[in-house]
Amino acid sequence: MTLSLSAERVRQFGTTIFAEISALAVQCGAVNLGQGFPDFAGPEWVKQAAIEAITADANQYAPYIGVPRLREAIAATWQAQGWRTVDPVTEVTVTSGATEALFGAVQALVNPGDEVILFEPFYDAYLPDVTMAGGVPRFVRLHPPGDGHATWWFDPAELQAVFSPRTRLLMLNTPHNPTGKVFRQDELEQIADLCQTYDVIVISDEVYDQLVFAGATHLPIATLPGMWERTLTINSLGKTFSLTGWKIGYAVGPASLNAALRAAHQWITFATATPLQFAAAAALEGALHNGYYEQFRAEYTARYRLLEEILVSVGLPVLPTEGSYFLMADITPTGFHDDVTFCRYLTQEVGVAAIPPSAFYARQHDLPLLARFCFAKRPETLRAAQQRLLAWRQRS
Repeated sequence: MTLSLSAERVRQFGTTIFAEISALAVQCGAVNLGQGFPDFAGPEWVKQAAIEAITADANQYAPYIGVPRLREAIAATWQAQGWRTVDPVTEVTVTSGATEALFGAVQALVNPGDEVILFEPFYDAYLPDVTMAGGVPRFVRLHPPGDGHATWWFDPAELQAVFSPRTRLLMLNTPHNPTGKVFRQDELEQIADLCQTYDVIVISDEVYDQLVFAGATHLPIATLPGMWERTLTINSLGKTFSLTGWKIGYAVGPASLNAALRAAHQWITFATATPLQFAAAAALEGALHNGYYEQFRAEYTARYRLLEEILVSVGLPVLPTEGSYFLMADITPTGFHDDVTFCRYLTQEVGVAAIPPSAFYARQHDLPLLARFCFAKRPETLRAAQQRLLAWRQRS
């Protein structure tokens, strides 16, 4: 008899396509435009703040809800954005990355059998989070631009149809990974109206809140009328300050939802790296006054436009991106019939790694034929990918 050592709730997960593509990229020496992390250093002044915190011996356990200075800096950031006055004592919780905040929030708020609404494609952690909590996922499809829509869109009737008395949570991601969609105010209002009608809580993943393009505006759903008391907004320092390995995440929301998250968080990681929390506070404090966010957006806009130019030049039409680190390219012209085969081929034979977006869907029917490319890379990395892609197109 074969004995499986995995619990049933994790047995289905297996090795992800992300791990496979990353391993292939290393094996083949491919330029990695797959995984969503920068290949360049974070700001020197933020790294120096971490060194100073270590030297000052801020090296023991932090309070499990986060060091006060960081929670105050998060609250000040919300205030400076004009979003809301936030109580740093009861309405902010620091976690070990946004990933832990998402996991902890779902564990804290979902009972077995509760239904959770996910927009697909979805960030890959959402479905495992729901599954491990015993929740029942319900899906709403985001459709690519077309049929009179300039950006990714959802059908309001389809959204309304998935709400029921059993709905407990809706998981929102804006700016959205992998599509780059920024949800518009009218779309957020439709979501908010349904959540209030059905008494549903929103977990809103907004880790790319400072990274928007093309005139798009990021609006936290928590700022809409009636939504503060039912929304937990998740964020992190990693994407905004190019320090993804620090794993400094946080949640902002009403005291009741933070209390629920904290009840789970204390048994997941308890506390997050103390010196990095002090450095994260310095990052948020400094960014409010030194022009960092404007420079950050300008540099990423240049990277976005460079990758867009590269992909279009090799015959891969690009879908519009309004935010995040990612571009979605139409791979129909290549003649491939599925995105996984194309991305494996691109990594092994062309030497450029990309992610197949089918990995972000639970329902595998009627998927657009796309590949996701990350532009959070040095210009020389993107140019290296360009050389390989041009050589490929010349051969084909």
